Amino acid sequence: MKVHSLFVYPVKSLSGIEVTSFNTDDFGPVGDRRWMIVDDDRRFVTQREHPELALVGTRLEDDGVVISIPGEGEFVLSAAEEEVRVLVWRDWVKALAGLPEANAALSRFCGKPVRVVFMPDSSFRRVDAGRVNDYRRVGFADGFPFLVTNTASLAELNTRLEAPVEMRRFRPNIVVEGAGAWDEDIWQSLSIGDNHLSIVKPCSRCVMTTVDPSTGQKDTALQPLRTLSGYRRTQEGVIFGQNAIHESPGIIRVGDPVTANKSE
Repeated sequence: MKVHSLFVYPVKSLSGIEVTSFNTDDFGPVGDRRWMIVDDDRRFVTQREHPELALVGTRLEDDGVVISIPGEGEFVLSAAEEEVRVLVWRDWVKALAGLPEANAALSRFCGKPVRVVFMPDSSFRRVDAGRVNDYRRVGFADGFPFLVTNTASLAELNTRLEAPVEMRRFRPNIVVEGAGAWDEDIWQSLSIGDNHLSIVKPCSRCVMTTVDPSTGQKDTALQPLRTLSGYRRTQEGVIFGQNAIHESPGIIRVGDPVTANKSE
């Protein structure tokens, strides 16, 4: 097995960036989901309610994250000194308000008032203590620093669909090739190059998987979620991919060898 592809998502629920390598820090992939969009209630905004956000591009530059909003232009995201508490799922998290340049354009694009916020190093959001005993942190990702998927599982799913879907639908960080379909169900840990990742929770999927990242539109037949629901439903939900935490900072590259420790 080896790493097939890698992705980072500088802003939660905006388009991701495929990269050939990424460094990791305490949060996970460096720069991954440190930015987020919130509404007037300071609650996180995602493609679940606004699938058009898939069309907002992201780019990493030396001076920070650049977003490209259709019909509005490009904006460099910068954090101000103003602290604001924001809600992501059940967690109230300390964040920094973003400078206002992008907010008006994003608000017009979404059709409601929104603004961007940044999670600084001084903020600490803990991963699910019911899954991870260690006092580990995560950015604005749904729950854990890494999402790992398997190319063979996507290929098997696509045999059941009238229109095949891309792995981008599932927004992974690490895509592994060379495993059998659904082998990830029994992975307990992964060695990737010099890195060690613990598999901590299957990833339950939602309506975001029905959003075509190329069009920003939900599939009217609710695919591929409907098909997955027919044979991948567990006590954890409808499963595709595995959430993971890492042992220590490092670097992960496309092509790195992957070894899995499996449950019996």
